[in-house]
Amino acid sequence: MADALPHPEAQYLSLMRRAWETGVERSDRTGTGTRALFGEVMRFDLSDGSVPLLTTKKIFWKSAVKELIWFLSGDTNIRPLVAQGVHIWTDWPLAKYNAANAPLSRDAFEARIIEDADFAAKWGDLGPVYGFQWRHWPDGSPDGVDQIAALIAGIKANPASRRHIFTGWNVAQLDQMALPPCHMTYQYFVANGRLSGTLYQRSCDLGLGFPFNIFEAALLIRMIAQHCDLEPGELVWMGADCHVYLDHAHLVEEQLSRAPRAFPKLALTRRPESILDYRPEDFELTGYDPHPHIAAPVSV
Repeated sequence: MADALPHPEAQYLSLMRRAWETGVERSDRTGTGTRALFGEVMRFDLSDGSVPLLTTKKIFWKSAVKELIWFLSGDTNIRPLVAQGVHIWTDWPLAKYNAANAPLSRDAFEARIIEDADFAAKWGDLGPVYGFQWRHWPDGSPDGVDQIAALIAGIKANPASRRHIFTGWNVAQLDQMALPPCHMTYQYFVANGRLSGTLYQRSCDLGLGFPFNIFEAALLIRMIAQHCDLEPGELVWMGADCHVYLDHAHLVEEQLSRAPRAFPKLALTRRPESILDYRPEDFELTGYDPHPHIAAPVSV
């Protein structure tokens, strides 16, 4: 009998272990410090309906779904996220606010974001981050270039094209962004009725960022495939600076002690008119049985 294939999560755990044990220790923008490796690749098969949602710690996948829908909306203000109980992006505008004013706690800051539209407009905006570039890349026209609409149209019209790409790396606007895009460039490939995708990340926080990044990239493939009458294929992830923060030792040690469990299956319960019209309830996950969550600090 042939040996069973390794669990797909094992390649992530291997990268985390190698980064922690053999990575180069480096200073970084946040002042926390990292151990890093450069240039890594992982592959995940999506053809059986599974999605790469890590099982060695619980991932709050509904927050990831809401974040992706927010990206696709083109919004750049944290107010819609905060209103849904999603705190992923709060720390960056909070740090900016606290540097210029009497400090607020995160809860107090988010309460003001929700209650006061003017306050949210001034302090909750992140600049032209991901969604803005995806939907409104500036070209001198009022609305800019909608890269997502162009991508869908391109896949439908010319599946064999090598130009099915969108990116958030707008050099001219990097200094206006709260955080330049880490998961920066996506490309898609159609073959045998299946849609595969690759994600290139310039920077990857293996402890906290990667679990969301890889899950959302898989969701995008499923959503795009649905709207192009294709089946999902493979997700190829390519990371440049792959790092573990020095204050994540407890996370690394605990997570590496755990054995992966089966990836869950994802069903899209509705096909909206546009890829821009999904709602959180359109995503149904079955079979997700993760190990407990591991809390760790975010470096801003």
